[in-house]
Amino acid sequence: MVKKYRSRKAGEKIIETYDQLLKGWDCELIERDIETTYGTTHVIETGIKDGDPLVLFHGVGDDSALMWIFNAKELGKHYRIYAIDTMGGPGKSVPNENYNKSFDDTKWIDETLQGLNIDRAYFAGVSMGSYLVALYTIRRTDKVKKGICISGAVHSESKSGVIPPMFKIFLPEALFPNDKNVQKLIRKLCGSKYTVFTDDALIMDHYKSLLKGFNNAAMGYHKIEKTFTPEQIDILRTKVTFLVGNEDPFQKMGGREALLKNNMDAVFYEDAGHGLNHELHDEINSKMIELLSHA
Repeated sequence: MVKKYRSRKAGEKIIETYDQLLKGWDCELIERDIETTYGTTHVIETGIKDGDPLVLFHGVGDDSALMWIFNAKELGKHYRIYAIDTMGGPGKSVPNENYNKSFDDTKWIDETLQGLNIDRAYFAGVSMGSYLVALYTIRRTDKVKKGICISGAVHSESKSGVIPPMFKIFLPEALFPNDKNVQKLIRKLCGSKYTVFTDDALIMDHYKSLLKGFNNAAMGYHKIEKTFTPEQIDILRTKVTFLVGNEDPFQKMGGREALLKNNMDAVFYEDAGHGLNHELHDEINSKMIELLSHA
């Protein structure tokens, strides 16, 4: 089984700053571990107790504590929030020996929702998390009331896949995550409001710890469908809204073009990048609540 962390010390540092970030959510929450075939899925639960469930997925190489720090409190005023640490990601989910080449994202999400006693829900995700929302919407359409894909794209054409663009954007800075390179990488990913990250010492400490200590190979068992069929795209067109920043380097590499070409329900934000829900958190919180309330 692939190890999540490069060392025990690196893992301890990531979890230490994860817990500190959770305090920054500034709301009442509980942490739960749900047993699944592939290990325990860690879930942060918050929000109004009888609210409709809103399930949240973070991106690759980060975790729920960082991803939703500027969103959970406001969204929780309207929904019961379930922020899920992706299996194999650097958060608190713990894979077992079944997390291997046979891993199935849909089965994993099914079992996690079953453990949470959730039958139908709203779903939102960022980056890789938006892919999980799209995939689950396609595979389990009846379980998804409405999906929101932030900083994501529709996989309508098989080109270079996911890994080459990741290399182009994250290298060389991610290989040498000192303070200077981490700041440089964040500026590459964001619009002018990148300071929401760089001016926060704890966020920078946690993000640098992730870049230094997380073993990205641990996410390798998630199988990315490079191309969705026209029928699958039709499902997404009716069930999912995409929120993307025009300065997002992934959008510049074809994501925006694919959304427009497929006539997807999408909202584009000027001067915002891949960290859209951080950079424009108040605006994105309001937009998410508006979209879900009309679903």
